[in-house]
Amino acid sequence: MTSKASTAMKTGVNQSLPTALLAAFASGRLLVVAALLISLAAPAQSELLIRITEGADSAIPLAVVPFATSGELPAEADVGQIVRDDLAMSGEFKPLASERMLSLPSRGEDVFYRDWNLLGQRYLLVGETSRAGDQVNVRYELFDVNREERLMGETASSSVGGLRSLAHHISDKVYEAITGIPGAFSTRLAFVTLEMEGDKRSYKLQVSDVDGKRARVRLESDEPIMSPSWSPDARSLAYVSFETGRPAIYTHELATGKRTRLASFSGLNSAPSWSPDGRSMLMTLSKDGNAEIYRMNLETRALKRLTNHWGIDTEASWHPSGKGFLFTSDRSGAPQVYRMDSDAAEPRRLTFGSRYNARPRFGDDGRFVFYVHQRESAFHIARMDLKTGEETILTRSKLDESPSVAPNGRMLIYATQQGGQNVLMVASVSGGANYTLPAATGDVRDPAWSPVVR
Repeated sequence: MTSKASTAMKTGVNQSLPTALLAAFASGRLLVVAALLISLAAPAQSELLIRITEGADSAIPLAVVPFATSGELPAEADVGQIVRDDLAMSGEFKPLASERMLSLPSRGEDVFYRDWNLLGQRYLLVGETSRAGDQVNVRYELFDVNREERLMGETASSSVGGLRSLAHHISDKVYEAITGIPGAFSTRLAFVTLEMEGDKRSYKLQVSDVDGKRARVRLESDEPIMSPSWSPDARSLAYVSFETGRPAIYTHELATGKRTRLASFSGLNSAPSWSPDGRSMLMTLSKDGNAEIYRMNLETRALKRLTNHWGIDTEASWHPSGKGFLFTSDRSGAPQVYRMDSDAAEPRRLTFGSRYNARPRFGDDGRFVFYVHQRESAFHIARMDLKTGEETILTRSKLDESPSVAPNGRMLIYATQQGGQNVLMVASVSGGANYTLPAATGDVRDPAWSPVVR
């Protein structure tokens, strides 16, 4: 085994799988890849559970009063509770416990600002739901307690089955009314789980709400699935599947289930990344001998090679404008983050001061870059401000990987280990708040946060 592959194995790094895959390929030992993928996985089930780990000290006090209800609704369709959980998950709000509330108004005329000021609340959300058959009407109002004024209100309707979507919509509206930034609670997550039944492994590509609920299996295979990437319209996914016994890149239309194999060249086909305009895709291929970044025109399937170096180049991701991209390369001797501003530009190294920096992703406006960063023996998620060069460590767990940024740039999801279990964790990019999304049992990894669903 050559040094690159042995280093990946000896360090025990819970590294992003494309990097591990390429390290193994560089040794000429594709069997190592299967062993590594298996060693990084454990039994899992589909359901994700939200668990509050830590709140931010600077979170804004906000009271979400339990919504009054007329007509029976299933417990999982509690609109007020869903909104409360969404806003708490952002890390920017600290919802008041309902048992501490002095009253439970459902309309503006029933609000006594003095009560909420006494409880130290800055904002107040009240509402009510009424059901007639399968139709549910939801009315809600948001108030500024300090100014004693109504900020917004809306009446909307939904089927019973669509109430969770409506609740996420309300969360988005409330978040934007207070922060001035669009919410991201109506977006979705893609992730990969592994379930074991005896010696049989079942890999599942799943899509869920942003809170982990309503997870649906989109692809199941007894061979590894990895690196999901969303199309810009959030209607399709690209990913790598080993279902034929070797890696290939597929696209998958979520509404129809239609799958298209894009790349199955000899060697590696890895790390797909959809362009912001949806017309092309970055990917790592080794069809010409070495692992390089290519761009594929999705209409013509024409390929253009973008990097040319003896090192491993992988994990490319686009700038939000579509002009330029980031990637991971070990051309300096160890994995580091590089940037290319155009096809003809010379790659420019961005990360220094650590022997391992990988899987870079831009934030929503292109100012910040998020990546896996090694500090001593731990692997965290870091953020770099491209204007100042300042690097900030955002996470405190020790084996963090696969960062993916919410489309509003305010939240980050990544895979990590907690209590011996592999979980997904959501953190505010400002730091100080963490929420875990573990599977009911077992292992879950490789999260990808969708663009805004339109």
